Amino acid sequence: MSKRLARLNEQLKRELSELIRTRVRDPRVGLVTITGVDVAADLGSAKIYVREIGGSDPTETLAGLEAAAPFLRTTLGRTLRVRRIPELRFREDRSYLGAQRIEEMLSEVLPPGSEPPPEESIDHPEPPPEDGGAA
Repeated sequence: MSKRLARLNEQLKRELSELIRTRVRDPRVGLVTITGVDVAADLGSAKIYVREIGGSDPTETLAGLEAAAPFLRTTLGRTLRVRRIPELRFREDRSYLGAQRIEEMLSEVLPPGSEPPPEESIDHPEPPPEDGGAA
């Protein structure tokens, strides 16, 4: 990814987070966190990954965000110095589900309250005597 796209991704993430928090009035959109933005190389579209915090239905939240997308895009066009504002496509961020599954698997394997042994407890062979063993 180019530096320009990386900067645009971060800028869109910041701006959209603020706009959704302060300006979107759709009751379907509760507390959301934007976890990532992936703008296409041609700047035609952007996938916005969101995670719903408030415990409401993610499908409803995504529907509310999709309904607000034209408003968000217009507002971004007024504030950003970009030739073309990409079409916004909201997606549920499911990456945390993988991490959650790994933690569940580890908790099944490791007994409760146990920790892996520290490195010092691993048996290491004795180093040879410094005098070469000659007596």
